[in-house]
Amino acid sequence: MPELPEVEVARRAIEDHCIGKTIKRSIVANDSKVIEGVSASDFEAALVGKTIVAAYRKGKNLWLQLDSPPFPSFQFGMAGAIYIKGVAVTTYKRSAVKDTDEWPSKYSKVFIQLDDGLEFSFTDKRRFAKVRLLEDPTSAPPISELGPDALLELKSVDEFVESLSKKKTAIKALLLDQSYISGIGNWVADEVLYQAKIHPLQIASSLSRESCATLHKCIKEVVHYAVQVDADSSRFPPKWMFHFRWGKKPGKVNAIELGADSSQYPSNWIFHSREKKPGKAFVDGKKIEFITAGGRTTAFVPDLQKLSRNQAANAVSKPQKQSGRKKGHKDDSDNDDVDEPASDEDKIAESVKPKKGAKSRGQGRTFPAKRKSKESDDDDDNTEDNDGEDDEDQKKVTNNKQLKAEKTNKKKVPTGKNGKNAKKKAK
Repeated sequence: MPELPEVEVARRAIEDHCIGKTIKRSIVANDSKVIEGVSASDFEAALVGKTIVAAYRKGKNLWLQLDSPPFPSFQFGMAGAIYIKGVAVTTYKRSAVKDTDEWPSKYSKVFIQLDDGLEFSFTDKRRFAKVRLLEDPTSAPPISELGPDALLELKSVDEFVESLSKKKTAIKALLLDQSYISGIGNWVADEVLYQAKIHPLQIASSLSRESCATLHKCIKEVVHYAVQVDADSSRFPPKWMFHFRWGKKPGKVNAIELGADSSQYPSNWIFHSREKKPGKAFVDGKKIEFITAGGRTTAFVPDLQKLSRNQAANAVSKPQKQSGRKKGHKDDSDNDDVDEPASDEDKIAESVKPKKGAKSRGQGRTFPAKRKSKESDDDDDNTEDNDGEDDEDQKKVTNNKQLKAEKTNKKKVPTGKNGKNAKKKAK
């Protein structure tokens, strides 16, 4: 989804091309899922004749200050984007609208024509965005509930270290929590944790001061650089994991292992050998794994991003939870008081299981070769093509156990009155 860099680029485009101009005409989509709390006609009436004074952003939210309230605000969601006719604004793949498409786009939610003829539109292909009309955007949710902006209001190193020391949640989930720090989404979180060499499931309070300081530095550098190059991913440093994480698809570009989508790159870059299998993507020669953290698919490099010994040991000693992700869990925020999804704990336990052939402490028990663990598949590159076969074996074993149990129940002698009759007949 569009994150801080993409939304900041949109804000700057409006600031450069629309400030001081008056809204001559407006067309608002009759879509109550996106346009929240106001009818399309009332929204249009509130805009026409107003002058755009400023464009502001906090986190992933953008709003326009007009010469009088109310003001339109835009929460970009999964695929929201600002388009200015004749001006290149976004290259974000999921938001892209082709130059040859109709104008305004069929995905337009708010279309505005200015007094000098310039036109711009807020579009949303997937309808997860929210557009609101607010008297004071900064004092109303969701903007009023946001934490410090990752670009403009990042805490000092000392404040950052101090705040992390109080958080008992996984670091990836914390970075996605917009009430803690706003603007960081899935790809930015994965990137900064990769560069800081921190496991996404590492508990924030367990991080050393050095690790916290490194993470602070990486957040600052990644966000600033992405904004500096107008969120154009083709201009991101070639060693960023960003290029390798999308869709779990491996490939090669100019002899470099790559896992990105080729539509984001120049035509002279060559992609091949695509497979949708985790453990097949590499960055700088090291394997990328995909797990769930903070409710989101998470890319990390096990060779570089390791859990602390204490946390890894605790994960192995704890029984794994069977329950899944809690209902109502939001992608972009995690409450500090809410436990991580069980799948995260399971993944931690899997990642620190003894490797093939090794025995756990105090256990002399061995297992049949058939029931090879999923973790050993990840350790052995030659068996990666068999992903999922172990699950099938496990299902067969479970089904066999159930059949045996049913047969045993049938053979049991009934109890009660019927049981007595059965005993007499037996005599």
